Amino acid sequence: MQNESLKPNVVVLCGPTAVGKTAISIEMAKLFNGEIISADSMQIYRYMDIGTAKPTVCERAAVSHHIIDIIDPDEPFDAAKYGKMAHDIIIKLNEKGTVPFVAGGTGLYIKALVHGLFRAAPYDLEIRKRLIQESNEFGSDFLYNRLRAVDPKAARRIHPNDIYRIIRALEIYEVSGNPISIYHQAHAFKDHRYRVLKFGLNVGREALYDRINLRVDNMIESGFVQEVRELLNRGYPKDLKPMQSIGYRHMVSFLEGRVEWDEAIRTLKRDTRRYAKRQMTWFRKDPDLQWKDPDNLDEIIRITQNFLKSG
Repeated sequence: MQNESLKPNVVVLCGPTAVGKTAISIEMAKLFNGEIISADSMQIYRYMDIGTAKPTVCERAAVSHHIIDIIDPDEPFDAAKYGKMAHDIIIKLNEKGTVPFVAGGTGLYIKALVHGLFRAAPYDLEIRKRLIQESNEFGSDFLYNRLRAVDPKAARRIHPNDIYRIIRALEIYEVSGNPISIYHQAHAFKDHRYRVLKFGLNVGREALYDRINLRVDNMIESGFVQEVRELLNRGYPKDLKPMQSIGYRHMVSFLEGRVEWDEAIRTLKRDTRRYAKRQMTWFRKDPDLQWKDPDNLDEIIRITQNFLKSG
């Protein structure tokens, strides 16, 4: 077991979209000689700036940011790659006495970094191909109902539309005869590589919804429609995974004439609110999070000072 005092210090600032993570992380990084490691699965893409609410040029000039604008929208990337990349950055920052502030709303990225991802579960490419084919033929509900029958515990954790995780859980069950939860429990995400202080930022629901609505309005005023039009003109197809994300798919639908403008904005705001709710569901499962209102910066600073002094 690695001595706690020898582990790098890491401060995590997470929470739902539009809650104010960027502003808080920049203030904290300035105060504590830190740099920011983004934990946002959309800000990794070039050319997707407005719809992903990336830090502005001025904000990134004020504090060094990492893992932003690292790949094109059609390049593959996953949580495992993120975990390795962010870990390497943390080690380098630690060597020069700089505090890493991990800021973002992608819970799986944060989990992959802090705890690692388990790799012990078996796989079978032929079974996976067959399950994908069944999904294409019969839909996600068909496979989800099968998962509910063989692994109800996994089915309760997996959204009925999350076909990737449904297929993976069924694949593991067919290969091993065991539910995926057994492999999760065996790993238990307990391999802490750092001394970690984790803040969950949140405000009341109505206040958060107001922030989300305001963010959408600001995105539109900043040229979000043109950003999506330019992505299409660059040759990125509308069915590309990043182009199917919140905001981008709504603008594509408008540009193709499939929805009216008011309906595109209404559903964009609604779907962003729903996304924020899913983020909160994920983060609330983490017992290590200290929940704070982003307006209570003084308390966040005090807790961080004590954490860094004790390390």
